[in-house]
Amino acid sequence: MEPDLGGSAARSETDAPPAAAQVFGDRLDIARRYYDALATDGVQRGLIGPREVPRLWERHILNCAVVAELIPEGASVVDVGSGAGLPGIPLAIARPDLRITLVEPLLRRTVFLSEFIEAADLGITVVRGRAEHSGVTKEAGGADVVTSRAVAPLAKLAHWSLPLLRDHGRMLALKGASAAEELERDREELVRLGAGKFEVLECGVGVVDPPTVVLSAELLPRGERPSRHREKNARRREHGDKHRDTVVDKVRRRAGKSTRNDD
Repeated sequence: MEPDLGGSAARSETDAPPAAAQVFGDRLDIARRYYDALATDGVQRGLIGPREVPRLWERHILNCAVVAELIPEGASVVDVGSGAGLPGIPLAIARPDLRITLVEPLLRRTVFLSEFIEAADLGITVVRGRAEHSGVTKEAGGADVVTSRAVAPLAKLAHWSLPLLRDHGRMLALKGASAAEELERDREELVRLGAGKFEVLECGVGVVDPPTVVLSAELLPRGERPSRHREKNARRREHGDKHRDTVVDKVRRRAGKSTRNDD
């Protein structure tokens, strides 16, 4: 008789941090099953690197699930470039009220996603294709929220995400420490595409460490979009104010030095 080495559920019980119970509640067992799927099939199929296994809970599953605090009840969510199901599957586990569609172009990934979703009895739709293709837009478009994680630079990501949103829908891009810099770099392009009301937000404060950083942008109806001319003028004024403040500071410092020299 072979020794009892413990099943996957026992290993998951050991690996799940206390925050997992707080985030997933009575659906923690489904989250454990997802952890096991990523740590085994996910690695074998090349969806997750072996080195990521020790930090699957904190760095991946919980890091994605806490974004649920930004999503209104009953919202339709499209996860672009879903890969191994991040952040879409953790969101679906934490928030069964959400209507979630995973968009992924690679067959081996969509097979993994479909198999886990069926086994876990999750109400998630999987669409194989690229977000920018018209067939995907037709099938998954009009969403309240579009999520993404480690998919593409912000400007390219906006080209894929914004057409899938309804008016006043929100793009939520998990971007990490680079979020503010990417927004500064690509803001003009996002405005050209119809986005506005930009925010860089932290999710899961006190739950995950570090908190998840998300760039939020709203798709504005055409009648509410500022003209590119007004946006450029506003940006020039903003930079002009900063420049004037710097000049004034320099003048004051020089004046102070001059006064001390006269004394």
